[in-house]
Amino acid sequence: MKILLSDDLIVWPTIALVGLIWVVWARLLQQRFSHLRRNPPMREDFATGSAALRYFEPVEMPANNLRNLFEMPALFFALVPLVMITGRLSLLQVFLAWLFVLFRCLHSWDHVVTGKVQRRFRWYLVSSICLLVMWLDFALDILLR
Repeated sequence: MKILLSDDLIVWPTIALVGLIWVVWARLLQQRFSHLRRNPPMREDFATGSAALRYFEPVEMPANNLRNLFEMPALFFALVPLVMITGRLSLLQVFLAWLFVLFRCLHSWDHVVTGKVQRRFRWYLVSSICLLVMWLDFALDILLR
């Protein structure tokens, strides 16, 4: 017997992940504006794309993390509506969605704030495994139903 679950249960972790993206974006802006004030750019600092990258290198971690939040999370953002429209929402999907978001938050914290690379990689790996299990559960549910 399948328990009927409200779609809201999987929408909330999605909203939380979007919130994380906005927080990282705000951190990026804050660090870049601060860098611009402390180190007024010269014309040559923005003459080419590579020059601009060199100029912002001291504050590049939020930008790197923001790009990263549009890689594996794209698979999460694709899966959530599929789970909802196919009626395959389960407690496992909701639980894994929250775990995925939690580990992405920890990954972003270590990427942007602490700089602890090994721990950051562990959060990345665990979050990716959560996402993989979500996709496998979804695919198996379709295959076996």
